[in-house]
Order: sequence, then C-alpha cells, then structure tokens
Amino acid sequence: MGNVLIVGDTLRMPELRHEVPLGIPDSFVYAELDGRRIVVIHAMEATRVEALGTGVEVHTIDEFGADELRKSGLTRYEFQTQLNVQIATGLGIERASVPERFPTGAADALRAAGIELRVDQKHFDDQRRRKSAHELAGIRRAQKAAEAAMDVARGMLARAEADGDALALDGEPLTCERVQEVIQATLISHGAFGTDTIVSHGPQTAVGHEVGSGQIGANDVVLVDLFPFDVESGCFADMTRTFAIGDVDDEIRAWHALCLEALALATAAVGPGAHGGELHRLVSDFFSDRGFPTILTKRSGEVLRDGFYHVLGHGVGLEAHESPSLGLIGDELVSGDVIALEPGLYRYGFGGVRVEDLLHVTDDGYELLTNCPYELEVFP
Repeated sequence: MGNVLIVGDTLRMPELRHEVPLGIPDSFVYAELDGRRIVVIHAMEATRVEALGTGVEVHTIDEFGADELRKSGLTRYEFQTQLNVQIATGLGIERASVPERFPTGAADALRAAGIELRVDQKHFDDQRRRKSAHELAGIRRAQKAAEAAMDVARGMLARAEADGDALALDGEPLTCERVQEVIQATLISHGAFGTDTIVSHGPQTAVGHEVGSGQIGANDVVLVDLFPFDVESGCFADMTRTFAIGDVDDEIRAWHALCLEALALATAAVGPGAHGGELHRLVSDFFSDRGFPTILTKRSGEVLRDGFYHVLGHGVGLEAHESPSLGLIGDELVSGDVIALEPGLYRYGFGGVRVEDLLHVTDDGYELLTNCPYELEVFP
C-alpha cells in the first residue's frame, strides 16, 4: 500500500476518526508517507493529538504558510483549499490513496496542482474492520447504554395500563415519542447518544426503519431498535427487540419464534472465514423453506415489502452500518470484526418482528456483546 491522504474532520469522517481517535470538528490533514503517520492541524488541537501517544507526527498549519495565506486576500474557502495544497506539496506527496468521502473541492485543487489521487475505499474499510482496543471499549460502552435504555423501554411498557384501546402510564398517554424521550435520557446518562431511535408500533413495525409515532395500543406490537454511539470514542452499538402488548395476533408470536431460531442459526455459523453472503443465504433459505418471500426468491425488479426483505446484518463500529456486509454481496469475516445480526419478518399494513444482536468475531469464533432478554410478552 502506498501513500494515504485524508482531509476532513473526525466527526463526519470515520476513516479519520480511526486514525485520530478524538472528536475534532474542524478540517485537518492526515497523511501516511513512507512509513510515517502525519497530522497537520490548527495549533489549538495539536496538543490534544500529541497527548494520544499514538506515534503520529503532529505539525501545525503555521509550518505550511498559513499566516501568509491569511494575509493574502483569499476568501475563507480559497484559504482552506490552498492550504491543503501547500500541506500536501510541503510533505512531498505526489500520489496518494483517498477514501470515497474525500472532499471534492480539495481533490480538484490537489489534482490541479499535479497530485495524483486514487479512491481506494476498501483499504480504509479494511483498516477499520479490526477494531482497536479503544474502539472495542467504546462499542461495549455503547452496547451497555443500549441495554439500559432497552430495559427502561420494556419497563415502561410493562407498567402501562389499558385506557380503552390504548395504553397510559402514570395517567398520561403512552406514546412512541414518550418512550423515545426516556430512552434518549437513559443513553445520555450512560455517556451515549442516539439519533432516529426506533420505537414503532402496530403496522409501523412492518417498515424497517420507521421511527414510530403515536399512542401505543392496548393490544399492540412494539419494535425498539437502538443504535447509539459512545460519546468518548464515537463508536456505535446496535440492537433490536420486539414486544407484544396484551392480546397480539398469534402470527406475531409465531414470527418472533422463527426470528429467534434464525438468529441462533446465523450466530452459530459466525467465525473468522465465514462469509457474510453465505450467512445471509442461510437465513434466507430458512425463511423461504417456511413460506416467506426473501430477497433471494423475489422476481428481478420486484419491490419486496413482506417476508424477509432486508440483509441479515452489517458491520458496526465508527458507523452504525459499515463493513463487513452480510447481504447478497457479502464479505468474509475476519477476527476483530464487530457485526450485527438482525433477522426479521414483516407484512406491510399488518406488522413486523425483528431481533438483533451484536457480536465480536474472535480468532476461534465469536463473543456475544449483547446481554438482553428476548422475551416477547409484556403484561401491562
């Protein structure tokens, strides 16, 4: 592998956060050049990066003519673009691999200056798949936060009482939004944060990423999908549980049992060398043999909204969804991967069930990172 160049900030560029494990909101330059790992950054952040002790060389933008550029009459957009060029040329970079999210403006300017850039996302994905100790610790913290929040959500559903056809808690309507609010507060208290937290009910549960809204029914199905990130590390967790409230259709109960069986089937096959595509096929065949449509059995071009209509899972780390893939086009698992497995069954307009666990792929198999009961029944 040759030289590497990344321009961006660590809040929006996971490739950069992997190399510089700090939350840095302003753009800076990271390079790998002839075995050196180099950061060029504003002086106010330099001390923080040096304190990481990761062996990266830290330079400030002042060493690359930032003061002169500020006085040259450039706009702030032109300043940043020209500074990137001066840093790259000053480091002696003639060609480098960059991630897909490399800024187009920076790429245009660098190429115009004669620097050859080649997009090689696989290199950056492969770098991030084997989680560092810092990242794995962050994933564990995020998962513990998710489990605490799931316990709170389950407790709210269990304590609720029927108020006609709907649920109430402490004399107030129990809505998806109310559960989401308490989940968020719980996550924050555990050093994590969640966006687009899913608490859906009824027919909403048939739509995979429907966030959910409205008052929960006295006889209802509720799907809770939590994918918070740990604030310290920026790393995510991911988990889903489905709950039955009151007198729920027996089909929901049957689907839940099948999803748990599919989850156990897939989990048992996880280990280094297992292929994500084959794991997806394993679960798809399991559901197909029981009469459910899947991505594998649908007609070409058909929009599938029922059955098992999504991939089995995905990698989890500095993004909620990252490599490896566990879909039709999958990746071979390697030791150090963290993956989510999430079999589900759905019927549009009726409802759905999904269960999801988080696993760490180890040298001799896997470690289950999720510690949360699977019970469907909740008795308000």
